[in-house]
Amino acid sequence: MSTREHDSADDGRHDQLTTAPKSTEADAAPRIDVTDQGDGVKRIDIRDDAAVRPGTDPDD
Repeated sequence: MSTREHDSADDGRHDQLTTAPKSTEADAAPRIDVTDQGDGVKRIDIRDDAAVRPGTDPDD
């Protein structure tokens, strides 16, 4: 994906996540980091500052 296509995808994601009546800018905050490791391998990491993270609910 080119930088221009990536920027367009980011804009579309932002628009989609902030159009709901009670949505905020925080709803569109990035939640993952994708790193190209080369040879077609990509690493996907959940960001430390992501508001929603996979796993068990700490309140349970």
